[in-house]
Amino acid sequence: MRKIKVWDPVVRLFHWSLVVAFAANAFYTKPGRDVHQWVGYAVAGLIALRLIWGLVGTRHARFADFLPSPRAVLGQLRDMATGRRHVHVGHSPLGSLMIYNLLLTMAALAGSGYAMTTVAFFGVEWVEEVHVALVTWAEISIVVHVLAVVVESRRLGINLPKAMVTGYKTLP
Repeated sequence: MRKIKVWDPVVRLFHWSLVVAFAANAFYTKPGRDVHQWVGYAVAGLIALRLIWGLVGTRHARFADFLPSPRAVLGQLRDMATGRRHVHVGHSPLGSLMIYNLLLTMAALAGSGYAMTTVAFFGVEWVEEVHVALVTWAEISIVVHVLAVVVESRRLGINLPKAMVTGYKTLP
């Protein structure tokens, strides 16, 4: 077993802060209220921080480290179907797709939420519908993400949630 430093403090703080912020706005705050809006601004700030860190951060935090290719994604799917255990130090190809999906979804949520507070889009039904649809998409994506983390942790013998808490992956 090898213990490898993978996730730096910025990545971990971003990840868990985004979890808390999304959960707060999805389940605890009331839409249209100041707290809901401020949490939305915090999400926008977190996304901005992650975009910057994705360009200048540590190795596995950089977007260049986890650009998924169709070939790599198909390879991971093939590995999963055949029982082959290929361990990725950073994000796996499918994990990379989910990260990009979640970043784009959260950015669009923050943008549509902000739009609803502007004079131009206040009370505009389609903007609210887009925001609600994005919340639903985010919830589906998060469930898939969590299930995939559990499945891959068991399949590969790596505690992926622990790695996102400690920053270290223990690889076989």
